Amino acid sequence: QVQLQESGPGLAKPSQTLSLTCTVSGGSITTNYYYWSWIRQPPGKGLEWIGYIGYSGSTYYSPSLKSRTSISRDTSKNQFTLQLNSVTPEDTAVYYCTSSYGSNWDAWGQGTLVTVSS
Repeated sequence: QVQLQESGPGLAKPSQTLSLTCTVSGGSITTNYYYWSWIRQPPGKGLEWIGYIGYSGSTYYSPSLKSRTSISRDTSKNQFTLQLNSVTPEDTAVYYCTSSYGSNWDAWGQGTLVTVSS
């Protein structure tokens, strides 16, 4: 069974780049038809999908965040990474990494709170 674990700083300053890594165990990020996403939930708000990197390395981002988002992977470490540029306090949220097989959600990390504050 796939397990995911987010890691990264819990605090970022406005205008900085937020960088989070998801370490995957129990499965390979290159397994066919698996997609590896980042999702966030701001305090008191609903879930927001940020983007994914697919098993082939293809990426797709939410249009609303596309200009500030990059998702990459390290297949040797079985990890994928989110970079969100030029953060503001509105980017404060719990960030989750998730896996899906096709369009079926498969597993979620426990989530990590990132606070953007000066």
